[in-house]
Amino acid sequence: MIRLNAFLASVAMLFVAGQVHSTGPCGQFVAKLPNVQPALCESARLLPSGARSVRGEPIYVRDIQTDDAQLRVLVIGGIHGDELSSTSVALHWIRLAQDPLVAMPQPVHWRFIPALNPDGLLARPPRRVNANGVDLNRNFPTPNWERDAAHYWEKRVRRDPRRWPGPKPLSEPETRFVHEQIQEFRPQLIVSIHAPYGVLDFDGPSVPPSKLGRLYLDQVGIFPGSLGNYGGVHKGVPVVTVELPNALRTPLDSEMRQMWIDLLRWMSERVAAPAARPPRQP
Repeated sequence: MIRLNAFLASVAMLFVAGQVHSTGPCGQFVAKLPNVQPALCESARLLPSGARSVRGEPIYVRDIQTDDAQLRVLVIGGIHGDELSSTSVALHWIRLAQDPLVAMPQPVHWRFIPALNPDGLLARPPRRVNANGVDLNRNFPTPNWERDAAHYWEKRVRRDPRRWPGPKPLSEPETRFVHEQIQEFRPQLIVSIHAPYGVLDFDGPSVPPSKLGRLYLDQVGIFPGSLGNYGGVHKGVPVVTVELPNALRTPLDSEMRQMWIDLLRWMSERVAAPAARPPRQP
């Protein structure tokens, strides 16, 4: 009887452990995201970054790199929580970043943040804004933010609550985390995945990509507090903004692969890693 009770207790512990595990990133993501199966999410091997959302949800990251990588690329999905396909595509691209058949000729250090706004993503229904009601893509510290962001929100979008820039720049833990990544990781390229306008946008130096898959370049303008404005215009880091055609459905797997291949091709031609320093003379 004692052995039976011990066996039943161990089974109960395994069941509880399984329930706890299922509430981790993959348990949450598979239940919410289009075209994301458990195997795909588990293969991403997401790790908590240490940063958390307003409601305390971990913000997960994945680094993929080789020892000799000098080119650093930051890929961000899910800035807007209701653009579910953006997080899905980021997870598919993590898999492709590990595929030697579609690798860059130049070693790259990839850093993926597939779901920057977990509070918005996990809300029912999902919400564009974070738990404080802030549009994270209007909360970055662009020049004259206090004047321009307020004017844009009040006059251009007529106080649309989905586009509230927040009380001040970097008021939100999610945008502070990205700001820290730009300062510390020092990417030479930022790729920001959105939906649902079905175009390709670009900010910053360099010649923009003309297309990624079926998405063609159509620069939509500069917005106060946006990541493209902050990173591309203010900091001089090229920002490719991918606007997927549908927020609730990903492109076909073959199309996501073609977008990735086109991105790598453009990077190899237009985004250069810093030249290595010559060795010191004795």
